[in-house]
Amino acid sequence: MEPQLLHRVTESVATVVIHHPAKRNAMTAAMWRALPPLLDTLAADPDVRALVLTGEGDTFCAGADISTLKGSPAEAQGLAVLAEEALAAFPKPTLAAVRGHCVGGGSQLAAACDLRFAEEDALFGVTPAKLGIVYPSSSTRRLASLIGPAATKYLLFSGELIDTARALRTGLVDEVLPAGGLGKRVAEFTRVLVSRSRLTQAAAKEFADGRTDRDAHWAEQARAADDTAEGVAAFLERRQPRFTWTTSG
Repeated sequence: MEPQLLHRVTESVATVVIHHPAKRNAMTAAMWRALPPLLDTLAADPDVRALVLTGEGDTFCAGADISTLKGSPAEAQGLAVLAEEALAAFPKPTLAAVRGHCVGGGSQLAAACDLRFAEEDALFGVTPAKLGIVYPSSSTRRLASLIGPAATKYLLFSGELIDTARALRTGLVDEVLPAGGLGKRVAEFTRVLVSRSRLTQAAAKEFADGRTDRDAHWAEQARAADDTAEGVAAFLERRQPRFTWTTSG
């Protein structure tokens, strides 16, 4: 099978699989280009409530396919940034499910997700210093916002790989699972996500990502929606809520 991004939607969760096992799921230029329109399609699907990004087999993503850097490194990097920004802007909760290596462009994509769960033997690294590449400013700021300036400098200055214990300590990952336990935990957690209020999630994502210019918009959405009344009623009646808000318009 050619290198590509595979996807499926099951029980309101879209799963995007980085599929290039011959090169440890390294992203080709075509795969970088394919990600933004795929995300647009999934974002517009009302049945999609959350998105999981993962890699084929026992590797998340070993970075960019180096062969794509031979012609125009700047163009290849630009494609990666566009894909990263599209993932960060996805309007619904996103989770990177990481096994094995999550390096270079793989870490770039994982950092653009809202959350990151990893199996205990996973390895993380941001390796442009090994290739003499200037890491994009937007990607550097996103990483620093996630794990702090010192940890960002450690990764970028050295290009060294870190294990899940250090990744968890710095905030690069949110949960570490034993070998073989990632799939079950991701399925459990995404079931929780799709049961919660999309109104709460959409507003929280904007606010947490630093967008604070739409307070009035979200206040109006909350007034117009039935989610708060439904949530309170469900709590008092000791039942699962049935939230109905679907879009911010």
